[in-house]
Amino acid sequence: MTTLRAFTCDDLFRFNNINLDPLTETYGIPFYLQYLAHWPEYFIVAEAPGGELMGYSATALMLCVFTVMGKAEGSVAREEWHGHVTALSVAPEFRRLGLAAKLMELLEEISEKKGGFFVDLFVRVSNQVAVNMYKQLGYSVYRTVLEYYSASSGEPDEDAYDMRKALSRDTEKKSIIPLPHPVRPEDIE
Repeated sequence: MTTLRAFTCDDLFRFNNINLDPLTETYGIPFYLQYLAHWPEYFIVAEAPGGELMGYSATALMLCVFTVMGKAEGSVAREEWHGHVTALSVAPEFRRLGLAAKLMELLEEISEKKGGFFVDLFVRVSNQVAVNMYKQLGYSVYRTVLEYYSASSGEPDEDAYDMRKALSRDTEKKSIIPLPHPVRPEDIE
């Protein structure tokens, strides 16, 4: 039976089977420790019966997103208070079992309890499997962010979709009205 539990510092030494996927964004240990310190309720891991990590998700409740690191900025009065999914990754051998959907559901519930207007995430435009999964979970493309992901080995930078799902606090669904034009990373508030 799969166990969903809080991510711990020890998990940093156990999640390579999840993190070494080419579509998974990886970060340095200080980044993960920052999330554990600031938003522990949003850092969840799925563990297999044998103790193997199956997947994890990390998010932060934020007022306004300036970077994927998730700093608290902005104003509740401007209806920008939201949950931001920084990372969601499931090990290849545990995909298509509904784990990603369950982890997203938990993060959405936490964001609801914290009074968020919406949940958002960034995903590579080329990652159509993830884009389609998020659409099935009720997310829609809010805007395209040009050259959001840095490329390696001389390839061009890649665009991202900023996908959103309105929460119950956003009764008029204003947070998910798509922008008519793409933006650049420096234009993200």
